[in-house]
Amino acid sequence: MKQFDIPTNYRSSFISTIKKSRKETDPRKKDFTPTLLDFGPVQFYIARHFGFCFGVENAIEIAYKAVEENPGKRIYLLSQMIHNPSVNADLRAMGIQFIMDTQGNQFVEWNQLTSDDIVIIPAFGTTLEIEAKLIELGIEIQKYNTTCPFVTKVWKQSEKLGKDEYTIIIHGKHKHEETRATFSHSSDFSPSIVVKDMEEAKKLGEFIEGNMSVTEFHKLFQGNYSKGFDPEKHLIRVGVVNQTTMLASDTQAIADYFKETMATIHGSENLDQHFADTRDTLCYATNDNQQATFGLLEKEADLAIVVGGFNSSNTSHLVELCEEKLPTYFISSVEEILSSKKLRHFNFHEKQMLMTKDFLPEKNPVKIILTSGASCPDAVVDGVMDKLLSFYPEHKLKETILSEMGIS
Repeated sequence: MKQFDIPTNYRSSFISTIKKSRKETDPRKKDFTPTLLDFGPVQFYIARHFGFCFGVENAIEIAYKAVEENPGKRIYLLSQMIHNPSVNADLRAMGIQFIMDTQGNQFVEWNQLTSDDIVIIPAFGTTLEIEAKLIELGIEIQKYNTTCPFVTKVWKQSEKLGKDEYTIIIHGKHKHEETRATFSHSSDFSPSIVVKDMEEAKKLGEFIEGNMSVTEFHKLFQGNYSKGFDPEKHLIRVGVVNQTTMLASDTQAIADYFKETMATIHGSENLDQHFADTRDTLCYATNDNQQATFGLLEKEADLAIVVGGFNSSNTSHLVELCEEKLPTYFISSVEEILSSKKLRHFNFHEKQMLMTKDFLPEKNPVKIILTSGASCPDAVVDGVMDKLLSFYPEHKLKETILSEMGIS
C-alpha cells in the first residue's frame, strides 16, 4: 500500500512502531486480537487497527502539498478536512480558510472567491451543486480533490444501480458531509432516499408493504429524498449503499431487511427484479477498526477510552460498541484528562460534555482499552497513554515494553 508523506508530528515513535510490527507479522489482517501493553500497575489493550486510514493520510498529504505549491495564494477548504480538531487546527494555522462548517453553513460567501484561489475538496467529497459552483467561478477542482477513494466507490456503485434502474437507499446520517455528497451524486443517477437507521428503514418498509399513505411518507421523509421522488413508482426496485463510516452490521441488517421485504412482497423467485444485492460499500479501514474493536471487547478490562473528533461518525460507532460492555469515555485529546480523579468526556447521544470523577478504579493492575477513530493521529493517542501512565509512577518504561515485545 502507498506510503503517504504526512507530518512526522502526527506519528508516534511508540504506537506507530507497534502498529508497524503487527502489520509485518500479520500482512493479510487475519488476526484481530489486541496488543497487550503491560506497564505493571496499568495495562493497555490497544486495537489491532486504529488511527489514520488511507483516505485520511491521502487528504492530509494533498492539503499540505497545496500550501507548499501555492505560496502567496489564498487557500480554502470547503469544510473540515477530516473530523479531527488537532488536524483542522493545524491546517488553519497554515493559513487555510474554511468556506463552511460541517453543517454547510457559510463562513466565506461564494462571491468572495476568485479564479486565482485554491479550493481543497475534503475527504468526504462534495455535492455536484458545489462542484458546479466552483467551476462557474473558474476554480480548478480536481488538482486538490482529496475525496476518499472508498467514497468514490460508493458513488460508482450508485451509478451502476441507477443504470440498472434501481432506486438507491442510502444508509447514512442525514446531515453528514459524506451522506450529503453521496445523496447528490446518487440522485444524479437514480431516485434516492436516505435512512439513518433500522427504525427509519422499517418506516420505509411500511410504505413498501402498503401500510403507509403517500401523504405520511412525504411527512416522514421530507428533505431526505431526491427531487421528483415518487414512492409508489420508485420503491419497486431498490438497492442499498451507505455512508462509509456507518456500522457494518447495521448496514447489513438494513440491506437484509429490504431484501426480505421484497422477497415477501414479490416472491423469492422474482427477488433479482426488485432488490439489488450489492456488496457492502463500507470502507476497509472502517471495517478493520470495527472488527478490531470486537477483538478488544473479548478481553476483560475495567474501562475503555476512545479518542477522536466528537463529530467523527466512525469514532462514535467505536464508542457505541465499547459502551455495550464497559464504562467508555469519548475524548478528543489529552487535555480532557484533568487528573487521575477527573475526566471530561463527550456523550455523543446527548451531544454534551460530561465530567466523571474517579474514572480510574483503585486496583492493581488497572486494565484499559485504548483505541481511536480513523481520523485521529497516533501522536494524540500516545499523548493520552502518557498522561494515564503519569498517574502510575512505578510503571515500566516504553523502551522496556518494546524490548519485551521483541520490537526494536
